[in-house]
Amino acid sequence: MLRIAEEALTFDDVLLVPGYSEVLPHEVSLQTQLTKGITLNIPLLSSAMDTVTDAELAIAMAQEGGIGIMHK
Repeated sequence: MLRIAEEALTFDDVLLVPGYSEVLPHEVSLQTQLTKGITLNIPLLSSAMDTVTDAELAIAMAQEGGIGIMHK
């Protein structure tokens, strides 16, 4: 069954401000559930545009834990 996200954010909606933190990098998980069967280690997807994602980028994204969406 198709579910529609009630809230979605784009790049312009999020601002990361550098600052001091007592949280260490190894204590953080960026893992996110894309679908029931697909979990990403980093929450990054590349666009399915021929000028953005080619085979080289899709492979690099997969190696880093994201996903590259290839165009038709």
